[in-house]
Amino acid sequence: MSAISLRLPDDVEANLKTEAQLAGKSQSEIARLAITEYLARRERERFMAEMVEAARALANDPQARAEALQIAADFDAADDGLDRLIAEERAAGIDPDEKWWE
Repeated sequence: MSAISLRLPDDVEANLKTEAQLAGKSQSEIARLAITEYLARRERERFMAEMVEAARALANDPQARAEALQIAADFDAADDGLDRLIAEERAAGIDPDEKWWE
């Protein structure tokens, strides 16, 4: 495990020390957890920004937009679109309740 050194304002260091005592953990453990959570949050924010950019690109692509609207219309027109899709999957031997992504 690598070691780093950082400077904290006195009030932040006091809060860290208090939290570590209350939690029964070391200050290093609290700092590791905070850094890990921060990095995970930033990764999620970047991912979401990429998803928003991709959605905007698709929305601005006339062909992709028309295709998405047609799919929505197909489901809406039948008024049982999802039920129909599930029935078709079952008929094809696919269990729609199976979690294929696991």
